[in-house]
Amino acid sequence: MPPTVGERAPDFESLLCTGETFRSTRLDEALDGGCVLVFSAFSFSAIAENWWKRYERAGWADFDVPVLGVTRDGPYAQNAFLRYLESPFRLFSDVDGRVGEAYDLLVEREGMANTTTSWRAVFVLDADRTVTYAWVADDWISPVPREEVEEAVAQL
Repeated sequence: MPPTVGERAPDFESLLCTGETFRSTRLDEALDGGCVLVFSAFSFSAIAENWWKRYERAGWADFDVPVLGVTRDGPYAQNAFLRYLESPFRLFSDVDGRVGEAYDLLVEREGMANTTTSWRAVFVLDADRTVTYAWVADDWISPVPREEVEEAVAQL
């Protein structure tokens, strides 16, 4: 079961991509008083492009805590995606699915032979990685409840 409000979210280490560089980083190192951790399937999908643009337009880059994405793409694709969007966000590369597995979000994708991705999900974490807000989609296209996320971030 994915982490729920009040639980401590798993720490992990993966390549954190900035759009130009990437380096192995622990989630604990990327926290800056907390974070918004956004799971999505693949960079360059229409859904990912749409949602990351929406987060930027909604002002999520101005939060007092970082917004960090997690997808199954490799670091070169992640950086290309961030440059393509001219995005202010950073993305963890979860090529082997270990992060998605740690958060119990991996699901086999129908019609994508032997491919698993994380369900779309958003976790707002405080400085100790305690989950203060959790949302896990039950489909691939429903919108993230942005107002709820923004409210949770404001309460950090």
